[in-house]
Amino acid sequence: MSFPHINLLYSASGLAVGFLVGLTGVGGGSLMTPLLVLLFGIHPATAVGTDLLYAAATKTAGTLVHGIKGSVDWRITGRLAAGSIPAAAITLLLLNRYGLNTPAAARVIQLVLGYALLVTAVSLVFRPQLARLAYKTGMAREASGKPGAASRETRTVAWTVLTGAILGVLVSITSVGAGAIGVTVLLLLYPRLPTARIVGSDIAHAVPLTLIAGTGHWLLGSVNWDLLASLLVGSLPGIVLGSMLSARAPEVLLRNVLAATLVIVGVKLVLS
Repeated sequence: MSFPHINLLYSASGLAVGFLVGLTGVGGGSLMTPLLVLLFGIHPATAVGTDLLYAAATKTAGTLVHGIKGSVDWRITGRLAAGSIPAAAITLLLLNRYGLNTPAAARVIQLVLGYALLVTAVSLVFRPQLARLAYKTGMAREASGKPGAASRETRTVAWTVLTGAILGVLVSITSVGAGAIGVTVLLLLYPRLPTARIVGSDIAHAVPLTLIAGTGHWLLGSVNWDLLASLLVGSLPGIVLGSMLSARAPEVLLRNVLAATLVIVGVKLVLS
């Protein structure tokens, strides 16, 4: 059994992305996959498959931290997984049926990735406003004293499962969406839940989703193990360093700069 070959250039990229993930909380797929495609010329399918297993490894560590802190709502995680796991499995079956390594498949993945980055950028910019709106709406509904709490809970569960299904498809094709998009939607669905529990629940959900989707890509032959090892060598210390400095970082500035970067990269992927 041979050990993976470590490419220091990939490790440096992993360090930079890991640092930004720890600093901003944005999912690595939003940054890593387009970086691999545009800067290093990695085939989109290989970039997605490798990044999914990379995300599974890094988010497992994040889930352990959030689990110890008690900031995971396992009900929400289960609801998301009820939609995302079947959707990811169906998506992988379709990818296997129609092939991953054809030029047409590469173009489809690149287009979906580009549009996913644009949606992620919008969700980053408007997340605080959307969260405040959802909270005020929920408080006004409670103050009105209208009945129907049970039906609202049923709708919330249904929307959570549907959100999981959409994320399952999106993550399986692009490796993007489980972070910024998922957190934004959960803030709208659960406005009274503390943000830390929203983030923790979303990270916990991302572990089985990225692991299953990544394993599917591995079985389809679209995982580069040398690349994966190189990225992890850099990203794991990067995430630790970024997390340690996150409390001192100007959140609004970072979020807007990151959103602008994602827009530029998304447009580049769509038009190239």
